[in-house]
Amino acid sequence: MKIVLIRHAKTDGNIKRRYIGATDEPLAEGTEIKKSYPDVDVIISSPLKRCIQTAGLIYPGKDPVIYKDLAETDFGRFENKSYDELKNDRYYIKWLDSNGTLPFPGGETHEHFIKRCTAAYEKAVSELAGRDIAFVVHGGTIMAIMSRVFGGGFYDYQTDNLGGFVFDINGSRYDRI
Repeated sequence: MKIVLIRHAKTDGNIKRRYIGATDEPLAEGTEIKKSYPDVDVIISSPLKRCIQTAGLIYPGKDPVIYKDLAETDFGRFENKSYDELKNDRYYIKWLDSNGTLPFPGGETHEHFIKRCTAAYEKAVSELAGRDIAFVVHGGTIMAIMSRVFGGGFYDYQTDNLGGFVFDINGSRYDRI
């Protein structure tokens, strides 16, 4: 059983280097997919537009199955803001000093986010046992899943837009895509 984890294509918020979590942004104008991805039996997507649209570009003609708990984290008061807008915010400074482990003020805790995403991933893998699956999701979602499956730190698995990982469900290694 092959698992493919793909981060969505860029949105305007990504281009402007904003914290885009719960904000339901579409893909940036003119987005194209210029590389190929592994063939799969099933596509699973976050419910947010950027993931559904990316899934449609990568796997045209295949409707994704939506798992709401694969959505990106809610950044709370940091949502849709850039570093420059936040760099003097005392809550943001405390969050940075914690290496991103403190809860987002008015948003989601890191622990809840990881638990939510990994439970949705495990549910999908269980329900679709034996089928090759592509998850078109968010960078944070990928980091949560990979750190649960392969160990290591959450931030060890950062990936660019349209990047990700592929692995066999029973394997002990992964490849970047």
